Amino acid sequence: MNKLIFANLLHRPIRSVISVLAVAIEVVMILSIVAIFMGMLNDQKNRTNGIGADLVVRPSNASFMNGVSGAPMPARIAEVFRRMPHVAVASPVITNFSMTGSVEILYGIDYASYNALKPFTWVEGGPFEHPNDVIIDDIWARKDGGHKVGDMIEILNHPFRICGIVENGKGGRRLVPIATLGELTGNDGKATVIYIKSDDPANQEAIQQEIVSTRGLEGFHVQTMDELLSQYTPAKFPGFDKALSVVIWIAVIVGILVIFQTMYTAVLERTRELGILKSMGASKTTIVGVVLRECLVLAIVGVLLGIAATLGLREFLDLRFPGFSFELTTAWIGRGALIALGSSICGALYPAWVAASKDPIDALAYE
Repeated sequence: MNKLIFANLLHRPIRSVISVLAVAIEVVMILSIVAIFMGMLNDQKNRTNGIGADLVVRPSNASFMNGVSGAPMPARIAEVFRRMPHVAVASPVITNFSMTGSVEILYGIDYASYNALKPFTWVEGGPFEHPNDVIIDDIWARKDGGHKVGDMIEILNHPFRICGIVENGKGGRRLVPIATLGELTGNDGKATVIYIKSDDPANQEAIQQEIVSTRGLEGFHVQTMDELLSQYTPAKFPGFDKALSVVIWIAVIVGILVIFQTMYTAVLERTRELGILKSMGASKTTIVGVVLRECLVLAIVGVLLGIAATLGLREFLDLRFPGFSFELTTAWIGRGALIALGSSICGALYPAWVAASKDPIDALAYE
């Protein structure tokens, strides 16, 4: 029976290949959208954690997502926090969501206080020397054939000189003076967020209480870094779950329709063969099993091809776009494979039922 199954698949090789490719595309669609979403989310989470702060202060109506809230508070308020007990460092930062050239979040920093949160690890060069200097991380430095200290790059349609290259993982991939970014974005003297480092982690709650009890600061939202990072989940990002569900359902429908068309056509072409099998005593269960096993072979080959193609896509993106986050986990590889296999089996159920329901007399008389 196994020989019969493989002979049937090889008898129409083009149709079999198309079915395999459809399943592979289904797997690639599911795994890619998940890898892109989760990669961007976890990359931002890790780089935020790498800033070195203990507490984060924002206006009450500001989003926790970097780059989407503008710069709604005065940067000079950092001085108020610096005078509070147990505050070792208070660093104002502007974050700006930019789509010029590529999607990224630019950081405008006060170098002295930002470096005091957690010192930069320098690969080359050093701190800002002029207003139009930029610090880049080692991942961004590999873009477009590579960059080095002294090179000129464009940010928000303005020329900047690379003054230093640092190890990645400390906020943005490109950091400029806070005053410069504020001027370019129309936010002079403003800040998006203020990062605070305590003199002792045990004093974080005391700092929070001091801030909310200070007149004029009651409306500010104060979070520990752990509280902030706990929000970096798919459920907290608008549209993430819906977008993922839409892509998965589109992929499932494509897989079901292609497998259905393949197996239904195969059943119609093999009416006489099915009649012979039933006349020889093959049960309905046996006939259903033959059709479903053929479908399963196509689905397994398609799943393996889809996983291999997704891994290849990850390598290509890593080479072509350094720093692009494409997080492919074992859990989602398994989940994507099960979804593809399940949709393929669903697509083959009706053709299998049609095959099992054929009358052997009518099938043997079929021309």
